[in-house]
Amino acid sequence: MSSTVKDMLATYPADLGDIDQAKLTACIERCIACAQACTACADACLSEGMVGDLAKCIRTDMDCADICTATAAVLSRHTGYDANITAAVLKACAMVCKACADECGRHADMHEHCRLCAEACRSCETACNELLGALG
Repeated sequence: MSSTVKDMLATYPADLGDIDQAKLTACIERCIACAQACTACADACLSEGMVGDLAKCIRTDMDCADICTATAAVLSRHTGYDANITAAVLKACAMVCKACADECGRHADMHEHCRLCAEACRSCETACNELLGALG
């Protein structure tokens, strides 16, 4: 099965260097999936009757969605690559994904959207850390 991310990386005209393309592809895909899950979770939280109790969850979801979107964009650009910027973005993304997974995890027993979001965040955190480790 082919993915758009993998296909787009394959079309890049210059050499991508020693980067593990499977880990890069997985990280971009998981960042995009996490951003979508966090956006949907924040919106679902806004529809809950106890929305005031979910303010921190909504805020964390929104922060995570924004950082995951930015991380996917940075990882998708290779011209003028700067390893220090990539590492910093990956660290930030892993950090916010952990925070969001922890926060959504607090509500996972009551809200299925929070459970699913926490899973997406944990998956993205893992992908960011794996790619970070592969960068050396």
